[in-house]
Amino acid sequence: MSPTSPTIVGTDGLTRCAWAGTDAEYQRYHDEEWGVPLHGQRQVFEKISLEGFQAGLSWITILRKRPAFRERFHGFDLDAVAAMTEADVESLLDDARIIRHRGKINAVIGNARTALELGDDLDELLWSFAPPPRPARLAQWTEVPAVTPESTALSAHLRKRGYRFVGPTTMYALMQSGGLVDDHLVGCWRSESAP
Repeated sequence: MSPTSPTIVGTDGLTRCAWAGTDAEYQRYHDEEWGVPLHGQRQVFEKISLEGFQAGLSWITILRKRPAFRERFHGFDLDAVAAMTEADVESLLDDARIIRHRGKINAVIGNARTALELGDDLDELLWSFAPPPRPARLAQWTEVPAVTPESTALSAHLRKRGYRFVGPTTMYALMQSGGLVDDHLVGCWRSESAP
């Protein structure tokens, strides 16, 4: 998203990154989740999965459907997801509460199986690609990259290991949302409260 103004003042008086807009759920996500360091095998697997589902869609669509995704994908427990069958896939394709995309559904199941087969610690793997902190906070959305050398390297590494729907842009979005990079802009209350 490229808003014309880098920040926006909410009805609560807080200045936020403009992409948070006026939607209460988006503002909550911006304030409480986006850019907060993400850790844990299940948590990282969930975020990889949801970022894959988001490809080509707006993140607010995923946020609104996240409770159903969590329900249908067993809380993103790797063992439970890896055990899902073709019958489960067909059932998911009939559930309008989630994104009904066969390729993305199969990718989540396949990614769970890959992680288990390879013994990947997704938390450790993800954070091994974290870039060094920026010397200065970004001020404009035009400065925020869509991909970086680190997201490209993470994508290539995951693809080589057999993961799907993990392109460089998707992996940069994961790095932003998972706190590997801090893209809260100058003026955003989160940038002022960050260490």
